[in-house]
Amino acid sequence: MGDKLSAAEIERAQFAFSIYDFEGNETLDAFQLDPALRALGLNPTLKTVEKLGGQKRKGQKKFTIEEFLAILAEAKKDKDVGNKEDFREILRLYDKSGDGNMIFDELKHILLSMGEKLEADEVADIIKDCAVPADDDGFTPYGVFLDKLMAGPVLKEDE
Repeated sequence: MGDKLSAAEIERAQFAFSIYDFEGNETLDAFQLDPALRALGLNPTLKTVEKLGGQKRKGQKKFTIEEFLAILAEAKKDKDVGNKEDFREILRLYDKSGDGNMIFDELKHILLSMGEKLEADEVADIIKDCAVPADDDGFTPYGVFLDKLMAGPVLKEDE
């Protein structure tokens, strides 16, 4: 089933699978499909995760390693994901001066209203962790925001 994956990809997938096998019974709860795929460097949309069998609640479905490898191979083929340059190009549309800055409130609006909708508290956390505060004119550099956002979560020392 994992024949579309390289040996190194299979090894990484098996390791990720073992991390998300919280019960130790060689299965992955479908609720954990999204974080497991993200741990392997993919950035699937919620729609893609659902299409691949991901669940919104724990305990509804389990995957074996063979099923997970097939899902991973399918997820790697999915073109419905973006990369940093795609996102940079989108935010560049809001860069009226062409200087790498955009209006801070537009960034918040984009996160709240476009694509997969985020809740206000989720946006506040993302902004706090990734965005440079607005300058006196209300602008923020979107490149710094994207770099921090795409780098993924960073655990603080007290976590």
